[in-house]
Amino acid sequence: MNRHAHGATLIEFCLVLLMFLMVFLGLLDFSRMLFTWNAATEAARAGARYAVVCAQPGAGTTAVLARMQALLPEVQGVALAWSPAGCTPATCQGLTLTITDLSFRWIAPLPGSVPPLWDALSVNNFSTYLPREAMHQDPNSAALCD
Repeated sequence: MNRHAHGATLIEFCLVLLMFLMVFLGLLDFSRMLFTWNAATEAARAGARYAVVCAQPGAGTTAVLARMQALLPEVQGVALAWSPAGCTPATCQGLTLTITDLSFRWIAPLPGSVPPLWDALSVNNFSTYLPREAMHQDPNSAALCD
């Protein structure tokens, strides 16, 4: 083996390693994105349940957002829509909770350089509706709203 072959082998190894790391980090990021997607769906469900049982119609979203951030810290904004609008606990028929702001950061540099996949996915998909039948009652726990 001549001495020039050692340098060529090292360069080939570096190129293959670079391609392997890009694929590995891409798979890792995609897995994290799917986990965040699933966790956001669950956080929306848990936040809607908390809002239906504990929040008053027309009240702010601070307590609901704090509950959701305990499950998924990336949740930055939430909207509550009581139906019908302007109802009281006695007249409300249900609640729709929508995550309005969800921050996700890529690890790999490639998704951040092209139009991001996360931005193409609508954050409004994280929405759930709960009917009035569960409003302000929880038969399983008296300490839910503490």
